[in-house]
Amino acid sequence: KLMRRTKIVASLGPATDAVDVLTDVVRAGVDIARINLSHGTAADHCRRAAALRQCAAAEGRSVGLLLDLQGPKIRVERFRQGQVMLEIGAPFTIDLAFPPGEGTAACVGTSYRRLPQDLVVGDTLLLDDGNLALGVEALSDTAVTTKVIQGGLLSDHKGINRRGGGLTAPALTGKDREDVELAATVAADYIGVSFVRDADDIETVREWLREAGSQAHIVAKIERVEALENIDAIIEEADAIMVARGDLGVECPFEDLPILQRKIVRSCQLVGKPVIVATHMLESMVGEPIPTRAEVT
Repeated sequence: KLMRRTKIVASLGPATDAVDVLTDVVRAGVDIARINLSHGTAADHCRRAAALRQCAAAEGRSVGLLLDLQGPKIRVERFRQGQVMLEIGAPFTIDLAFPPGEGTAACVGTSYRRLPQDLVVGDTLLLDDGNLALGVEALSDTAVTTKVIQGGLLSDHKGINRRGGGLTAPALTGKDREDVELAATVAADYIGVSFVRDADDIETVREWLREAGSQAHIVAKIERVEALENIDAIIEEADAIMVARGDLGVECPFEDLPILQRKIVRSCQLVGKPVIVATHMLESMVGEPIPTRAEVT
């Protein structure tokens, strides 16, 4: 039997709540189970953590627990009908003052209060992991007026990125501080820090962990251009690195992503730091029973 050096991280959620499903995941060989703190309640997270430990113990396996901090919410608000279709060439406004839950095909609110200040006319905004693109045409104190460059379906709470990076939202929030205390409560083995900018973000979370009495290791998620500029210091400070290709592939040129991924992985290997490649792994299997040949390769 070959030794499997590569480990598997799997995200838990409503689909894995049934005991038989979670047991199958553990039996299939998951090494670390991830709980995304962006969704659900503290009670949900505690329940899933306890269920994981029970299933792993029953199967005689050691499975790590990774709690993933939400980080800053740079997202559109909700739409009246849950989603809208944006047509190429149509005007579309993102307005801080627009009522949450009242979004239309012409305008929607946002949870990120500094959006107009972070942009200049001519910038490109990418929504929903880059599936939609908006050209910035005008700015006011509260509103960003755009024209749709690449259209499609836009639904509630989809993420907003600026092409090339540069949104100034801090990596850590008050909710993250509370969630670090939750991580201590459930004795998490790892905590993922989203939208890391520099080594200081890692140091802050480590201090929070110490204050909460947690020994959890820190996984720095590389998904901002600013993190690439500070990558060596981040690798040195963190206990592990995650190449988060979803947001990173939106902020940096698409063709640079494979090169950046390989450089980060190699840098981690050279200093003996664990490194995770995440997002869009076997993506075709969301709808198909087997992966594509390209994914397997």
